[in-house]
Amino acid sequence: MSTRRKLTFGLLGVYILGFLVIIGIFGAKRQDNTEFLPQNEFKLDTWLALPGPMDLNKGVLYLLITTALTMGTMLYVSKRMQAHPNRLQTAVEWLYTGMKDKLVKDNMDDDMARKWFPLVCTLFVFIWFSNMIGYLPLPVNTEHTVSVFGYDMPAFQLYAATANVSIPLVLSLIVFFAYNIEGLRAKGLWGYTKSMIPPGVKGPILIMIFPLEILSHFLRLISLTVRLFANLLAGHMLIQFMSGGLAVLLGLEVLAWFTLPAGIAIFLFEVTLIATLQAFIFAILTCIYLGSAVSEHH
Repeated sequence: MSTRRKLTFGLLGVYILGFLVIIGIFGAKRQDNTEFLPQNEFKLDTWLALPGPMDLNKGVLYLLITTALTMGTMLYVSKRMQAHPNRLQTAVEWLYTGMKDKLVKDNMDDDMARKWFPLVCTLFVFIWFSNMIGYLPLPVNTEHTVSVFGYDMPAFQLYAATANVSIPLVLSLIVFFAYNIEGLRAKGLWGYTKSMIPPGVKGPILIMIFPLEILSHFLRLISLTVRLFANLLAGHMLIQFMSGGLAVLLGLEVLAWFTLPAGIAIFLFEVTLIATLQAFIFAILTCIYLGSAVSEHH
């Protein structure tokens, strides 16, 4: 028997044995669940009330971590540039060159690219760090605590600042105001307004087309926000349900043994693809909106 078959049959045996052990310990009967509320995982409990509108909670903590990582990484690399780059410098240089040449310059002229590249790069890195640390379990779940040497400590959980709609909305508002202000500065009010009308459209049909064009710009704001927010929220919910949350909700502990492999697969898919893809999409749409705001044609 080949090594691959031995490994396959071994894993299958462990899987079946684990299934039997869980049934032996917990039984296969359904138990009523009245305590576990999955929506509370995304509730922001106030840890410390600060003066003004902002309180310290896990959302603010994740933002602070993301900001520190974004600034710290770039400052660390910039102060340690060398003729023979190490792996970290090589990765940052690859990111810098790729974004500058493929994202920014492909959608803007050289002057616009030099002006707006820092914003686009910062948005990409910030969103990427925010998404990635959202897949690291941290002790931020104050609803469920764990006793450690007699002290109640918050339980570990997955959470992402970008899974809260307010953060993607603020980032989208930055892009929305940036490209509209740039368009007004480049073309003036009348010229920018005219650029929203498709070429060749005249007469009464303008009464229908122009409001739709105005609406489309506000839909950009909504699409930027919802795309980032919904993808991160849905990913975290799927991981939570498949990793045991669904079994707790239904009161069938044995179900978690079947859904756990799916939870692991979704987790790996989210970490390796979705976190980076959503940051890339946000960055490239920012470039497209900025470039189209000053272009001569609609």
